[in-house]
Amino acid sequence: MWDYSDKVKEHFFQPRNAGVLADANGVGDVGSISCGDALRLMLKVEPETDIILDAHFQTFGCGSAIASSSALTEMIKGKTLDEALKVSNQDIADYLDGLPPEKMHCSVMGREALQAAVANYRGEVWADDHEEGALVCKCFAIDAVLIEDTIRANNLSSVQDVTNYTKAGGGCSSCHEGIEEILAKVMTERGESFKPGAAPKEEVSASGMTNLQRIRKIEAVLESVRPQLRRDGGDIELVDVDGKTIYVNMTGACAGCQMEALTLQGIQQKLMEELKEFIKIVPTKVSSLTRAMKG
Repeated sequence: MWDYSDKVKEHFFQPRNAGVLADANGVGDVGSISCGDALRLMLKVEPETDIILDAHFQTFGCGSAIASSSALTEMIKGKTLDEALKVSNQDIADYLDGLPPEKMHCSVMGREALQAAVANYRGEVWADDHEEGALVCKCFAIDAVLIEDTIRANNLSSVQDVTNYTKAGGGCSSCHEGIEEILAKVMTERGESFKPGAAPKEEVSASGMTNLQRIRKIEAVLESVRPQLRRDGGDIELVDVDGKTIYVNMTGACAGCQMEALTLQGIQQKLMEELKEFIKIVPTKVSSLTRAMKG
């Protein structure tokens, strides 16, 4: 699975500048909860100097999305808007001592949110709405412009690279041909030739399942225990999967309940039976962020 740096884990478990910025004068929203990732970036900009005095975020997504958003707010505070706009998605990843290739799209989302927030402050239109003909990946609503820009900015050369950086092609795979056409165009411009290969294969876990199958199995187990938790006024939500460690949020009456540890132990045992492997389930404290974005 994925190998996270200590800095990614630090910004995940102790995110900086999380929550609403009441006096924000620039707000950028990107992504969508239905696609699995959403980010709101809020800026407080000094009008006379265009210096970013403060930056906060709210996000709905995985640990890498939270860490990338946290890092971005730290990186841009004290910069002018033009200086902040020079921060690339690779700069965000470097600040975190690297991100797994499969999670680079989280840094791209942060970069887009910054562009949207700056445009909002300046009274400009920044829209991630797409004309039907411009969409390449309909599963995640990724258009050709974003794919092309990301290929150029990060020197990408394969469909798997594009999926890692944008999520495009990570769903039904029907857009792989369109992604290949964009890759061929950009690589030709930089004097390289694109060699289309077979569709990228997902990594297979020890249980014989792909990453996607494994995550769906985990979600199914959590869904099976949810009715019982809800009867007691609580709930559980999946936050991230990092190898053998599964991060969850206990919400409502389940958060801080005296029986929380016992409940998690039972869920962990059920997950091990279903996955046929040893795993560890760990509660996190980021539910306030995800609930805010859902609202």
